[in-house]
Amino acid sequence: MEVSPEQGSTWPDDFRCPISLEVMTDPVILPSGHTFERRSIQRWLDGGHLTCPVTNLPLPPSPPLIPNHALRRLIAAVSPVAAAAVPTAAAGGGGGERREPAAAAISSVYGLLRLARSGPEGRRQVMESGDVGVLLRHAAGGDEVAARALLHLSLDGDDARVGLVADGAVDALSAAVSSGGAAAAVAATALTSLATVDVNKCTIGAHPSAVPALVGLLRRGGGARERREAATALYELCKLPENRRRAVRAGAAPALVDLAAAGSARAAEVLGLFAKSRDGRHELSRIPRVVAVLVGVAGSGNARAIEQALVVLNLICGESNQLAREAIKLGAFHLCEALVNDDNCKIAKNAVELARTLEKL
Repeated sequence: MEVSPEQGSTWPDDFRCPISLEVMTDPVILPSGHTFERRSIQRWLDGGHLTCPVTNLPLPPSPPLIPNHALRRLIAAVSPVAAAAVPTAAAGGGGGERREPAAAAISSVYGLLRLARSGPEGRRQVMESGDVGVLLRHAAGGDEVAARALLHLSLDGDDARVGLVADGAVDALSAAVSSGGAAAAVAATALTSLATVDVNKCTIGAHPSAVPALVGLLRRGGGARERREAATALYELCKLPENRRRAVRAGAAPALVDLAAAGSARAAEVLGLFAKSRDGRHELSRIPRVVAVLVGVAGSGNARAIEQALVVLNLICGESNQLAREAIKLGAFHLCEALVNDDNCKIAKNAVELARTLEKL
C-alpha cells in the first residue's frame, strides 16, 4: 500500500510506526504491547537491541512479532488506494458491490458459528469478512451462539487471538460473563483461550471488567460448569503476577476456597498461584476455614490438588504460628508423615517442606 505525501500528512499517529514514523503496512505487536512496522522493528532487534523502543523495558530473547490484524485492516479500510483495490462484481454479473465469500454465505450468527467450526479456512473467512463485529455485539448481549463462534475463532492460533483482543473481544466476552446464563461459561472459556498468549494476559487483566466478571461468575455461577470455567480462566490469567493481585483484590480467594472444598483441583491450583504473593497469602490467612479446607484437600484430593494444598499450607503456616497450630490440630503433621513416601515426587517434596515448617513450633 503506497501513500502519497498529501494523504500521509492526514494519517493518525497510531497508524505510524514509532521508529520510522511512516504509515505501517505490516504492523506487528511486541510483547511490550506496542505496535511497529515489521521491517523497522526487525532491524531494531537485528541491531542487538534488547529493549522495547517505546518503553525501554527489556524484551524476552527472540521476542515474537505478532501481526496486528485489526490495525492492518483499519489502515486498509481508510486508505483510498486500498479502497480502490477492492474488486467489484465481475463483468456481466450485474451491478453492485462484490461481497466477501463469508458475507455472501452468511445470513445469521448461526451461519458464522458453522463457518468458524468448519476449519481453518472457514475461520479465516470470518476474520477477514468484517463479521467479527457482529459476533462481538451479539456476545455482549449474552448470545451463547456468538460466544461459541468467538471461541472457535480463538482456536486459530496466536495471531487470531491477538487480533480478536484488538478487535474488542475482551469487552464483549466480559459482558457475556457478567450476564450469566448459558453464554457465561462459553465466554469464560473463550477468555481462557485468548489468555494463552502472554501479551493478551496483560491486556485482559488490565481490562476493568474482565477479572471482576470472572470472580463474579465464580461466586454466583449457576452450576459447576460456570464455576469451573471461571476458575480455569483465572488460572491462565494469574500466571502473570500482576493479575494475581487483581484477582485477590476482586475477592476471588474465598470463592476459590469454597470451590476447592467441593473437589476442584483447578481451584487449588489458583490458590497455589495466589500464595506466591504477599497479598495473596494475607488474604488467604483471613479466610476462617482455609486451613481445614486445605488439610481436607491434601488428605483426599487428586494428585494436582494435594500438591497445591501442601504448597499453600506451607506458605501460610510459615507466616502464622496460629495457622500452623490449627493445621497440626487438624492432623496436617501426621498427613505429611504419610505423604513423604508418596510415589509422586512433588507431593513427597511438598509434604517434607510442610512437615519442617510445622516442626518449628
